[in-house]
Amino acid sequence: MTLQERQPERTTIVLFSGELDKAIAAFIIANGAAAFDHEVTIFCTFWGLNALRKDEAVPVKKNLLERMFGAMMPRGPRKFGLSKMNMMGMGPAMIKNVMKKHNALSLPQLMELAQEQGVKLVACTMTMDLLGLKKEELIEGIEYAGVAAYLGDATEAKVNLFI
Repeated sequence: MTLQERQPERTTIVLFSGELDKAIAAFIIANGAAAFDHEVTIFCTFWGLNALRKDEAVPVKKNLLERMFGAMMPRGPRKFGLSKMNMMGMGPAMIKNVMKKHNALSLPQLMELAQEQGVKLVACTMTMDLLGLKKEELIEGIEYAGVAAYLGDATEAKVNLFI
């Protein structure tokens, strides 16, 4: 097999966490893998799905439980807290300040870069149903699939991470 016929390396990441530091790590790894020409999939499920939420409220019809989940969950990556030392919201502000000082990309910038590099962002449809999230509430340019689609990608990947 020649170099040109070689299959690309694949990396999959399950983003389960809705915490700023973990989401940043997931997108840094995804961007690094994409820079090395890996085909990368980030499968966002449960609290990680909040990374794909739009920052602004979108008028959609929901039942009471769905509205309650929507109100309790962070609306987009800018609202994530830290896994440790959140300190009632001061921790994320401090981390963002340090990152800016060191010219590190913010989570929204890392997400944008990932999309530019062709990283496949997938919203878990089962979790969307469970949490009452609608497609209209999520960012543009993502895919929607269930666990079977993720497993199909993961089966082909050499690197599979759960964050």
